[in-house]
Amino acid sequence: MSEILFLDAARTRSALDPHRVLAAVTTALVAIGRDEVSVPPRIAAHTPHGLLGAMPGHVPGLGLAAKLVSVFADPARPGRSSHRGIVALFDETDGRPLALMDAEPLTEIRTAATATLSARALARPDVDRVAVVGTGAQARAQIALLAALDPQTPVSVAGRDPGRAGSAAALHPAGRVAVSIEEAVRGAGTVFCCTGAVRPVIDRAWLAPGTHVSSVGGSHGPELDPGTVRDATLFAEWHGAATTRPPSGAHELQDLPAGRSVTLLGSVLGGEHPGRRDDGELTLFKSTGHAALDVAAAHVADSVARAEAWGTRVAL
Repeated sequence: MSEILFLDAARTRSALDPHRVLAAVTTALVAIGRDEVSVPPRIAAHTPHGLLGAMPGHVPGLGLAAKLVSVFADPARPGRSSHRGIVALFDETDGRPLALMDAEPLTEIRTAATATLSARALARPDVDRVAVVGTGAQARAQIALLAALDPQTPVSVAGRDPGRAGSAAALHPAGRVAVSIEEAVRGAGTVFCCTGAVRPVIDRAWLAPGTHVSSVGGSHGPELDPGTVRDATLFAEWHGAATTRPPSGAHELQDLPAGRSVTLLGSVLGGEHPGRRDDGELTLFKSTGHAALDVAAAHVADSVARAEAWGTRVAL
């Protein structure tokens, strides 16, 4: 009889050690860049009220996992949707189910880790201020990760609700609330966009030469303006960000002009591509998520939980 480890939301979050997640996500991104992962196209079953998406993936050395996530309208937030799901981790050698965990904290930190790795690889080394646009769960996860990794560099937080912006900024020792998105973005060396926007929240004119932009939001529409996309050197987790239609692909990367290319972040991390070419270059990382990143985070959560004897073991 086999056993499966069950981690609720709190234990999943506790088991996602930031430094280990960064390392595992780096491994997954490099594997994507080298075409070493097995990740089929995303599929979903639709109801009149929402959908259930399935995202399986295998990353050699990290494991085999699948995320099931439901996306339904949220009555408490008109125009917004709720995302609920689970991640199942399997042994990559014999197929045994190993663990079942909450998808929400896992998705938040692997997305924040990917965005952070893009900044580390592509931003100028002299960045002295960071901007975070957004105040929701993903923005808060990004700010919390920045606080864990670099509590000294100032972080300006901007959003529509000053109260939510204040509580998000408080997650970072050097966090502050900006009076507007424009004020936050102007002069920031790195800009993290983490919104649920359906139209652009960033204007190209606000971005100084050499800025790095990491955009992880915009599932329902573009959060970046065409001018920023036009002028930037483009990076993504996978080529499908530009070659598949939303929501799998990125709204901002659809129908790029002939000759425009998108470089894989994993190719930069793996040393196959130089990344930034000069200090004045505008770089843009557009994230759409990737199942290999879920595998990476699930691997960390499972390893940490087992080492700490966390979670509930259930016989199958």
